[in-house]
Order: sequence, then structure tokens, then C-alpha cells
Amino acid sequence: MNILTFDIEEWFHLLDFDATRTEDKWGKYEVRIHENLERILRILDETDTKATFFVIGWIAKRYPEVVRRIAEKYEIGSHTMTHQLVWQQSPEEFKQDVDTSIKLLQDITGKPVKYFRAPGYSIRESEAYAFETLAEQGIEIDCSVFPAAHAHGGMPKFPQAAPAIIEHNGIKMKELPISFAKVAGKNIIFSGGGYFRLLPYSLIKKLTTKNTDYNMAYIHPRDLDRGQPVLKGLPLTRRFKSYIGIKGAEEKLRKYLSDFKFTDVATANRLIDWDKVQNIKI
Repeated sequence: MNILTFDIEEWFHLLDFDATRTEDKWGKYEVRIHENLERILRILDETDTKATFFVIGWIAKRYPEVVRRIAEKYEIGSHTMTHQLVWQQSPEEFKQDVDTSIKLLQDITGKPVKYFRAPGYSIRESEAYAFETLAEQGIEIDCSVFPAAHAHGGMPKFPQAAPAIIEHNGIKMKELPISFAKVAGKNIIFSGGGYFRLLPYSLIKKLTTKNTDYNMAYIHPRDLDRGQPVLKGLPLTRRFKSYIGIKGAEEKLRKYLSDFKFTDVATANRLIDWDKVQNIKI
């Protein structure tokens, strides 16, 4: 099963970078979300592919037409309101952030928001309270777990890259984590973000073919935007990670969606036998 998701944010929404960290700094940058969204929608239409879109509330507030455009054909989840790392917020700040984003998306679309993804996969074991908050807000499926080490968070001790039920303080949450493949004994992330841009398509195709049971792909609009400016002041390693492979990423994604059948979270939810997945206590 291949699941396709998009994290809908602007090209400058890089995490843990002071120049673009907070909302008060975002208004000075060029607006590229409209053309980047239209590129994604064209690709999906031309390849007849379903997908789920995790939208930042800030995007929805400034450009509600973007959300309406997506909602014409695709399902929408929350990517928080202000795109902050969960572990950099207090539990109350996180709760308010998620609540505000969900209410805004629901007001615009007239549909319940049932899916969530944390910016930077930043729910760690120490932020397990987040699952309680999500359950309280009506979230039914979380897609935030990165079952490996990650610069912005991750859960290296999470036992599997497969659908699971997370249990914490009496709540249960369906989880669709990021997937990986084992190469030479190591877990390799291959189907999203910088990993997707960096790796050669032949390797991505090979690993996807091996991961027939479950594969979660995640793409940002900026991953496909060849014309975006380069943010000033990025350290060299961060600049490499942020811009490597963008030139050929659109063609790579088109080929990916042509070679493999992808679906959205709602369809995956119906196909998964949740009574048989592993329950994981955090």
C-alpha cells in the first residue's frame, strides 16, 4: 500500500532557522504557494492519483482560496497553525495551536478535520501528551511518527514503520508513520522531502517495490519548485539539504506516481485491518 501526502506550506517555512522561525517574519517573503499548489494538482490530475493534504493554518488564514481549491477534490488534515516544533512549545501552546488550525480548516471547508501531522515529525516520546491533545480535538489518525533519528524529533525506539495503534494515558490513536527500507542493515528513509530529492530514482523505485505492505510518501510544495529563491544565511549543510535535487524533483514525482499506484489516508484507513496492527504504548 502506497499513501501519498503533501505538507502544504510556503517555500520559506524551514524549521529551526531564526530568519524564518516565527509568523511575524513570514510576510516579507515572496508568495509562491498558489503556483506551487497548482503544479501539485496538475500532477495528481495527470496521473489520476489520490492524496491527503496537511495544511498549515497560517496558509489557510491568509489564503483560504488555497484550502477551498484543495477541498474540491482532496481531503485535508492539520499541520498546526504556526508550523512550530512541538517540543519547542508548552503543552498548552501546542493545544491552542492545533485547536485554532482545526477550527479554521473546518470553517473554510465545512468538513471535519480528522488527520494530523506535526511539523518536522517533532513528536518525540517526551511529547507523548500530544496524542492526548489530538484525540481531544477529534483527530482520528496521526501521521507524525518518524521511527528513526531525525533532526527535528523522531522516535528511534518506535518498533516499526507500519500502521499501529498508539496507546498513551488511556487514549488510543491510529498511527501512519513515515516508512523506511532496510539497506545493509540500516533503516533508509526514501519516499519524502529531502530524501526523495537526494536519492536516485532507480533506488527509490527499488525500495518502493520491496515495501509492498506499506509506504508513506510526503512531499512539500517547495520540493518541486525550481524557481524559488535561496534563503540567505543558511549554513552550508542546511542549504544542501534544503535545495539538493529540486531541479529534477517534479519529473521524478511524475514518474513515481506513474510507476506506482498511490492513495490517500481515508482509503488506507478503510483498507487496514486495525484489529490486527500492533498496539504500541508510549
